[in-house]
Amino acid sequence: MSALPKAHLHLHFTGSMRVETVRELAQAHGLRLPVTLREEYPPRFEGADERGWFRFQRLYDTARACVRGEADMRRIVREAALDDGAEGSRWLEIQVDPTSYAPFVGGITPAVEIVLDEAAAVSREPGAAQVGVVVAASRMRHPLEARTLARLAARYAGEGAGTVVGFGLSNDERRGDTAEFAAAFAIARRAGLASVPHAGELLGPEAVAATLEAAVPDRLGHGVRAVEDPRVLERVVAAGVALEVCPGSNVSLGVYAEPADVPLRRLLEAGATVALGADDPLIFGSRLAAQYETARTVHGLDDAELAGLARASLAASRAPADVLATAARDIDAWLASDG
Repeated sequence: MSALPKAHLHLHFTGSMRVETVRELAQAHGLRLPVTLREEYPPRFEGADERGWFRFQRLYDTARACVRGEADMRRIVREAALDDGAEGSRWLEIQVDPTSYAPFVGGITPAVEIVLDEAAAVSREPGAAQVGVVVAASRMRHPLEARTLARLAARYAGEGAGTVVGFGLSNDERRGDTAEFAAAFAIARRAGLASVPHAGELLGPEAVAATLEAAVPDRLGHGVRAVEDPRVLERVVAAGVALEVCPGSNVSLGVYAEPADVPLRRLLEAGATVALGADDPLIFGSRLAAQYETARTVHGLDDAELAGLARASLAASRAPADVLATAARDIDAWLASDG
C-alpha cells in the first residue's frame, strides 16, 4: 500500500506526531505523559459516548501541551511530511489550529507562518510529501474566533506547498451550533480556500445536512454517517462533496464496533468521492497506509478499486497540477505492476 501514490487530506497537526517524538518533547520540557502514551500504547477508548471522547480529548490535549515553541512545531511538520512520503503520499494537507501554539511563538500569525515556512522547506526534500496547510477553528470556541482565523487563513491562501489551501472546523461536533460558523466559511470561500469542516462522525446525517447548508463544503471530515439517511447521502453525492473517511479512528472511538462496520463500500457504491485519512496517528496508532490495507483486507477492495480511492484523494485535494499529473501516471504504473 505504501507504493500506491495518494494524497492525505485528513491529518491533524498534533495528532500527526510519532509517539517517539511526543515522548522526547515531554522529557525535554519536563512533562509527564500518561501511561497510555508511554507503556500501554496505543490507547484504547470505551466508545462513542462522552467518556470515550473525553479520554481522547484529554490525551490529545496532553500531547499538544508538549509542543512548546518553533523548533517543536517545525519538527512536527517535517516528520509528518517524511512519514507520509514514505507511505506513498504525494500531497499532504495538514490541519492546524494556530491558537493552540500561539502563546509559545508570539501569536497566531507567527504560528501559521512557522508551519507554512517548514511546509515549504520540507516539500523540497526528496521523499517527502508536498505539504499544504488547512487552518482550522474549534467549534468549542466562539464563532468570532473562527472569523479571525478565516481572515488569517485568507491572507496566506495560495496554490502549492507552503500555502494555506483550506479552512476547517474541528473538535466535538456535539458542541456549538454549526450555523454560527457560516460567516467564517464565507470569508474562506471568498479567498478561494477549500471548505473542509468535520461532520457526520459523532452525530448522524442531520449534522451532515446542517453542515452542507452552513459551510458549503468541498469536503467533509469523516461524513460517514451520511449513509444513515439516503436523502442526505444523495445530497452529498450530487454536490460532489468528498468524504475524508478515517476507518481507524472511527473504530477506536466506537463510532463503529468493528472495522468491517465502517460503511466504506456502501459509500463507494452510492457514488461518493472518498479520500482515506489517518486522522490522529499518534492517538489511534495507525497511519495512512494502514487505512488502505484495511480497505483491501477487510472491505475486499481490489487493486483497481484501491487505485480509484487514491485517484479520488488526489482529485479532492488542492495539490498543484504537476503533482496530480505525476501521481496519475504513477498510479497507472502501480496497477500495471499488479500493485
